[in-house]
Amino acid sequence: MTVFDDIKLQYKIGGVANRIIYWNVAAFLVSLIFFYQFKVGVFSYPKWIILSSNLNVLVYFPNTLLTYAFLHSGFWHLFFNMSVLNFSSRLFLTFFTQKQFLGLYVLSAIFSGLAFVLGYYFLNLSSTLVGASAAVMAILVAATTYQPLMQIRLLLIGTIKLWHLTAVILLLDAMQVMSENTGGHIAHLAGAFFGFVYIKLLINGTDLSTFVSKVLDFFVNLFQPSKKTPFRKVHVNPKKPSTKSASKIVIKDKHQQQIDEILDKISQSGYDALTAEEKEFLFKAGK
Repeated sequence: MTVFDDIKLQYKIGGVANRIIYWNVAAFLVSLIFFYQFKVGVFSYPKWIILSSNLNVLVYFPNTLLTYAFLHSGFWHLFFNMSVLNFSSRLFLTFFTQKQFLGLYVLSAIFSGLAFVLGYYFLNLSSTLVGASAAVMAILVAATTYQPLMQIRLLLIGTIKLWHLTAVILLLDAMQVMSENTGGHIAHLAGAFFGFVYIKLLINGTDLSTFVSKVLDFFVNLFQPSKKTPFRKVHVNPKKPSTKSASKIVIKDKHQQQIDEILDKISQSGYDALTAEEKEFLFKAGK
């Protein structure tokens, strides 16, 4: 199995959090090709994908309320956001579903983008915004709101409660609101607020992520034409199932059982714990 096959397999079985990380990395690589000025050493994003605090620009390009959350200003910006996203997604998905994770990521990005635009409007400032930080913060705060006393182990620090880590991050953001990255910190705090509200509403029976799921399902079904087969009247003679067909069911059950065992091994020990034979088997099964 090649490295490319390995990456493709992890993309298939890694879940929505893993795919969002792949999308962010892919967007960064594409940005290096088309939007990076190597002489100056900065990204020069066009206004139709970057979020601007200018309301007139936002009216013409409302898509920027989401596209900005997949763009980054540099490698370390991307690396830090994806590291925190990987950490917080594992916590969130311990208690909630893949669709709820995707819904929260999308909705928090939009909400934080609006907070950034309105904040700069009232402060009479002008700037642009990129980065997944706000959506990442929403995921982390959502997990913390639901399970604040969860014990986590950090390198060089030891075991602490989850809310301790989240509180430190929020405090640092609040202290830097009036710094040169005012818009970024406004978006971070807005994302944290949305993550908190999302969990509180979910506990009370209101799942905001269902709206995102319905929209995505609509577009998926829209581009998948239904296959209509003509009606045919078939006369079936009742007969006992043959031994051959019974054997196929057994083989299929064993095949699925082996897949389930490998997936259980991944959830317990991680993908790297698989043997080369298990990776090859899982790759062929995913085709």
